[in-house]
Amino acid sequence: MIARVWSGSARVGHARQYLDHLEQHTIPGLTGIDGYRGAYVLRRDRPDGLEQFLVVTLWDSLDAIRRFAGADVEAAVVPAEAQAHLATYEDRAAHYEVMIAPVAS
Repeated sequence: MIARVWSGSARVGHARQYLDHLEQHTIPGLTGIDGYRGAYVLRRDRPDGLEQFLVVTLWDSLDAIRRFAGADVEAAVVPAEAQAHLATYEDRAAHYEVMIAPVAS
């Protein structure tokens, strides 16, 4: 399994709108892609007043990620609707091989 990791930050007051976009548009769109296995969205307050999000999506393979991101698998996919709620965001994603994962009960 491959974890795709990406980060962006929202100004206070825009974080909820960004999360709504993820829940209503991005994640439902991912569920239709063969090889998508789920996501974690993590949030923390930064000292500069921004709210940082770390988005981790899980995939069967880099080929599955290509179905989402295109030929350049490291290119961030940040639609204009999401960009409108972000103060900053990475333009590249990183990929990690998942070595230990929780076991579903």
